[in-house]
Amino acid sequence: MNIIFTGGAGFIGSAVIRHIINNTSHHVLNVDKLTYAGNLDSLASVEHSDHYRFEQADICDKDKMIELVDDFKPNIIMHLAAESHVDRSIDGPGEFMTTNIIGTYTLLEVSRHYWQSLNDEEKNNFRFHHVSTDEVYGDLDGTDNLFLETTPYDPSSPYSASKASSDHLVRAWNRTFGLPVVVTNCSNNYGPFHFPEKLIPHMILNALAGKPLPIYGDGQQIRDWLYVDDHARALFKVATEGNIGETYNIGGHNEKANIEVVHELCELLEELAPEKPEGVENYKDLIVFVNDRPGHDVRYAIDASKIQKYLGWKPDETFETGLRKTVEWYLDNKSWWQRVLNGDYNLERLG
Repeated sequence: MNIIFTGGAGFIGSAVIRHIINNTSHHVLNVDKLTYAGNLDSLASVEHSDHYRFEQADICDKDKMIELVDDFKPNIIMHLAAESHVDRSIDGPGEFMTTNIIGTYTLLEVSRHYWQSLNDEEKNNFRFHHVSTDEVYGDLDGTDNLFLETTPYDPSSPYSASKASSDHLVRAWNRTFGLPVVVTNCSNNYGPFHFPEKLIPHMILNALAGKPLPIYGDGQQIRDWLYVDDHARALFKVATEGNIGETYNIGGHNEKANIEVVHELCELLEELAPEKPEGVENYKDLIVFVNDRPGHDVRYAIDASKIQKYLGWKPDETFETGLRKTVEWYLDNKSWWQRVLNGDYNLERLG
């Protein structure tokens, strides 16, 4: 098959592309604007494959998207391109509205016209896979209830509101125009190649540098953590086997409060990186509590029983095994994150 990825140079997209190139014979076209979080270094292991191609382009550029789709003739379009950081959406929501809503609309229209031009067999084999987040559901009140695929949307931030909007657009294009779509909503991802602004890599790198480990509020916000390679397998399975028009929640079955995550990271670093920065006796001593972010959701938790029941997927990693792999990867791949921190990774975009 031919598979187009939007946002394939991002954290999750690059993981799915590596999975496909390393484990299948499918052909991939990676379309990425290379904003600050797009990093082609994450695809270095597959960039020379005959089955992989990269194009730097903006999903809001309709003419360019038409050109790429008509040329590559995809069987599947996997749409991951999105602005995704809550803090950034609070500081500047405009880019989130443009990329996440207008970009999705543009891609849906390009996909619809392409799909309508196909013969019946090709139409039946085409999928538009929209990758979303559990943040569209808002937060959970209790300690036992979980997000279902039928949970009403109640987004709290400009980021989650823009993703909720894009989800609604995708479902509308399915219902109104018949475009064959599948939607996935995932919990918090973590793992190798994660951009350092996110909680886990941010804490790892700050600790290694002897810098403060800032925790929002009291650190009791609970998230369901999903190892990125597990997510990559799930996304590929939904794209190739999921039922048209269905939504699948993807979670790691690992609920942890933020403060628990940071404590576990510190314990792993004590074991794996015992030579600490000057003046640091224990990594936990670096923890500081800072003012909570506006509208901070308290608890997310995914019920992923549907994808397990109907598609046979479940995560391979526990939080403990995945976190250890993640810390080991950051310790072993200093050159990758140093290029991110000093900006060298972004020379492709700036050049």
